[in-house]
Amino acid sequence: MAPAITLAAEAPKLSAADTGFMLICSALVMLMTPGLAFFYGGMVRVKSTLNMLMMSFISLGIVTILWVLYGFSMAFGADKGSVVGWTSDFVGFSGIDKMALWDGYTIPVFVFAVFQLMFAIITPALISGALADRVKFSAWAVFLVLWATVVYFPVAHWVWGSGGWAFDLGVIDFAGGTAVHINAGAAALGVILVIGKRVGFKKDPMRPHSLPLVMLGAGLLWFGWFGFNAGSWLGNGDGVGALMFVNTQVATAAAMLAWLAYEKIRHGAFTTLGAASGAVAGLVAITPSGGAVSPLGAIAVGVIAGVLCAMAVGLKYKFGYDDSLDVVGVHMVGGIVGSLLIGFFASGKGQSDVEGLFYGGGLDQFWKQCAGVFGVLAYSLIASAILAFLLDKTLGMRVTEDEEVSGIDQAEHAETAYDFSGAGGGVVGTAAPALAATQSKKVDA
Repeated sequence: MAPAITLAAEAPKLSAADTGFMLICSALVMLMTPGLAFFYGGMVRVKSTLNMLMMSFISLGIVTILWVLYGFSMAFGADKGSVVGWTSDFVGFSGIDKMALWDGYTIPVFVFAVFQLMFAIITPALISGALADRVKFSAWAVFLVLWATVVYFPVAHWVWGSGGWAFDLGVIDFAGGTAVHINAGAAALGVILVIGKRVGFKKDPMRPHSLPLVMLGAGLLWFGWFGFNAGSWLGNGDGVGALMFVNTQVATAAAMLAWLAYEKIRHGAFTTLGAASGAVAGLVAITPSGGAVSPLGAIAVGVIAGVLCAMAVGLKYKFGYDDSLDVVGVHMVGGIVGSLLIGFFASGKGQSDVEGLFYGGGLDQFWKQCAGVFGVLAYSLIASAILAFLLDKTLGMRVTEDEEVSGIDQAEHAETAYDFSGAGGGVVGTAAPALAATQSKKVDA
């Protein structure tokens, strides 16, 4: 991520090309949240499909409003103690002139703000995959508000905000390995340790109900990720964004192939779920590192992430935590891998002159990356667990066991994803008789 700095008196001239490019990148990142919804939605059982989709879609609504009201100010406002930002002009976007430029860049503040908004939306949505089948939708909505406020906005400032402790330390995170993926993965682990396992975990089959939907979601994520990564250099025409674009493709391809190879050796088959998961693991790992490594380095990052993430998804069975859709194994582990490998593979020819161990730079950058990785991980895990505990003791985080067994879609949304009766919509419960009566009157008329 390009450095986030406060507005200056003298700004460069507006670039229509950079502005247009960044608006397109913002739209691509927005598309990733519906893509994530499809990816997760296909991985759950039929009875949880709509709930999984809604847990991502509601983030588009809630986080957008929070970002405008105070989130942008907390993340990218003037530094307050290296922990959080605050600029009153950013509150409600009330003091931002439409022609004001983000300092040091050729794009308007509004464009930077909306690009960063899309990151803020998808990060908590990532957490939802670990909580499939068992969380009240109302409790999830409240958790979104609290988590974005207490965890995401401050962590974004640490990593990308001028004056944030990780930013000032020199931690490299081009587009979100720590602020997005480790943050979300650690949060997922913290929450599931509080709310517990699904009914039937390790006993009942919980296979994906629609692998085509999973592949569609993975494809949309891959496509949108080019905006996520290449756009994070904010349109500067120095070739770094282009390098990141190339490395995104290269690492993702390498990780997918590595995951499939591991899967074939370990389980004897190349699966579509493995291909989709491997691609996402590569996307996650290259997110922090792609501006610092060469394309050959990106291949190494992808291969290492593909194998390690494939190994990590099985840890939930060994240690007994129910990470429903492998958010911990893919996003937390992939984010850690990609962030730490910067300390070894940074070439000094990308976003900065920082060199990793394999390029003669020693271990200085590696230790900085460790500080950023484990600082964010510890804070997010602990804070998220506390938030989940408080919500569980007040609102109650989980649906009842009967509702979970019968299907969270019907219990929480009064709908089903698929209508196998051939009669049309999926409305159930008290709304169904009224709908049937209305249709009957229309036929009689």
